[in-house]
Amino acid sequence: MDALLTGSGGTRLRWDQLPERIRDEVERRLGGRVVAAHVQDGGFSPAFAGRLRLAGGGRVFVKAGSAADEAYIGTAFRHEARIVAGLPEHAPVPRLRWWFDDGDWVVLAFDEAAGAPPAMPWRRTDRDRVLAALTGLVADLTPAPDVPVSQLGDQDGLDGFRTLAADPHPGLADAYPWVAAELDALAGWEARWPSVAGGDTLLHGDLRADNLLLTDDRVLFVDWPSAVRGVAWFDLVSFLPSLLMQGGGDGAQILATHPLTAEVDPDALTAGLVAVSGYFVSQSLLPAPARLPRIREFQRAQALPAVDLLRARL
Repeated sequence: MDALLTGSGGTRLRWDQLPERIRDEVERRLGGRVVAAHVQDGGFSPAFAGRLRLAGGGRVFVKAGSAADEAYIGTAFRHEARIVAGLPEHAPVPRLRWWFDDGDWVVLAFDEAAGAPPAMPWRRTDRDRVLAALTGLVADLTPAPDVPVSQLGDQDGLDGFRTLAADPHPGLADAYPWVAAELDALAGWEARWPSVAGGDTLLHGDLRADNLLLTDDRVLFVDWPSAVRGVAWFDLVSFLPSLLMQGGGDGAQILATHPLTAEVDPDALTAGLVAVSGYFVSQSLLPAPARLPRIREFQRAQALPAVDLLRARL
């Protein structure tokens, strides 16, 4: 499978590329010298993310990024640190040991989890473990803990079809002919989304295989800067495009049988799926950032199965 479709599309920093002052501060806080660093595959961030082994045998997972290099990285890492620090201890999330911010570089250190992302393409057993764990995650994070997140219905990006209807993109008809033909209807469905997005569940907001770790007995959810508060079933619906892209099965059957969606009003689910599909379609049509040259391909690869699922539903 193309590395892109496994969620690997960025160019991550190596440990030895971090400024010496940052490496020294990390070692000081960890109480030992780093003797090995394994960069974590997956994701689209250019920041450092990797497993560090210390001279004394200790292990830790560290993320480090510079706001001067990419402004959004500093904002995202600060936000993630404040969110994860406020999660309940029993939540299936690696424990945040500490974090620091020198005004430019932001560094987070987590307990290393003895697990790995799911193998791609999806195996049925792994997929079912993750889908079951998602039900447990919702139970653990409802009501939402008191962490600094926005409301799902207020999120930018989930108005992609309405944006395209107001300002048509010249490449839409070639890239997504059915969407172009049905754009007004899709924008109408999407307009219903804010009225069904509300809820009191803390949502991950960016579930994909590369944000999951499978251990022997747990599924862990990592990378939380996109967390929001909203309707309990949103993480499942927003997970489907990447799941289907990576061979994860029948999206319609999952929606019909999963405990989070089986009893939900079908029109509400449709509005949610439209909002998610509109996000991937509209984002895929934008120019790619210089540091993430394949991000639009990755978004298109998710938009296509999302649109297929939506087309069969409408």
